[in-house]
Amino acid sequence: MPNIEAFLSKTIDDISLPELSSPYSGKVRQSYDAPGNRKIIIATDRLSAFDHKNLTTIPFKGQVLTQLSRYWFDTTKDICPNHVIDYPDYNVLVCHKLKMLPVELAVRGYLAGSTATSILKMYKAGKREMYGIKFKDGMRDFQKLETPIVTPTTKAEEDEPLSPQQIIDNKILDKAIWDKISAYALALFARGQKIASEKGLILADTKYEFGLLPDGTVVLGDEIHTPDSSRYWIAETYQKRFEAGEAPETLDKDVVRRWVNEHCDPYKDKIPAIPDDVRLATAKTYISVFEKMTGNKFQFPDASIDPKERIKKAIHDYLAKNP
Repeated sequence: MPNIEAFLSKTIDDISLPELSSPYSGKVRQSYDAPGNRKIIIATDRLSAFDHKNLTTIPFKGQVLTQLSRYWFDTTKDICPNHVIDYPDYNVLVCHKLKMLPVELAVRGYLAGSTATSILKMYKAGKREMYGIKFKDGMRDFQKLETPIVTPTTKAEEDEPLSPQQIIDNKILDKAIWDKISAYALALFARGQKIASEKGLILADTKYEFGLLPDGTVVLGDEIHTPDSSRYWIAETYQKRFEAGEAPETLDKDVVRRWVNEHCDPYKDKIPAIPDDVRLATAKTYISVFEKMTGNKFQFPDASIDPKERIKKAIHDYLAKNP
C-alpha cells in the first residue's frame, strides 16, 4: 500500500457539473440526469453518520464504494435486477433513472449497531418490540439472531423505524411491493453472508434501497454490501471476543462512529473534527474490505491528477461517446 497520507488533501467532497441537469447531493453521492432516462452518480469521499451529512472525508472512500458495489451488483444480478448501465470512472456509475421507493431496508443478522435506529441501541434502552418483531430478554451485545430480520426505516434527514404493518396500513408501499422487496433483501443478504463467510468475514447487517423502472420493474439501486451500508466483522475472532464480552473486530465505518461516541454524544453535542489518524485508519479499513471481498488489489489512482478533474473528464468523454 502506498503512502496514503498524501491523499488526505485530495479527497472528493463535492463535484460540480453545471452542464448536466437535475443536480442532487445526498449524504455521500451526487447525481445528475443524463439523456435516455439515465443518471450519473458520483460517489464522493464524504462520510455521513449520526444524521450528519458530511462528518469528514475519507481517502478513496468513493472509489471503494463504487467498485465494491460493482462486484456485488455483478454477483447478485441473478437474484434481483439492478440499476447499473456502465462505469466511466473509479467513482462514477451510469445507471437507469429510477423512482426510488420511500423505505430503506436494513437486514440484520446480529444484535448490533450504534445509531438511534439500531436494534442494539434500542434493546439496551429497554425496548423488546422493534420493527414489528419481539425480542427475548437476556440477549447480549453482538449476539447472533436466530434468523436474519428486515428492519425498515423512513428515508429522511432523521431515519425513523417502521414495522411492515405500518408500511402497509399507512400506504407507504402496497403489500405486493413490500413483499417483493423484503424477499429480495433477505435473499441478497443470504448471498452476501455466504460469500463473506468464504472470505473470512461476517456480514452482520446491511441496508438496501430499491426503485422502479418506468415499466414498474423493481430493481436494486444505490449501493450494495459496502462498508458504508454494511457491518463487516472478522469471522476468526468473533466467537472468542463475543464470549469475552468484547466487540467484534470490525471492517466498516464504525471506526469513525466509535471515535465519535468516545468523545461526545453525537445526537446532543457538537461533534469534534475527526483526526487524520482516524481518517487514515478508516481509509485502510475500506481498502481492506475491498481486497478481502473481491480478491483483487485496490487500484490506486494517479496521485498527480486532480481527482475532480479526472472524474469530470471521464463523464464528459463517456457522454460524448454515448449521447
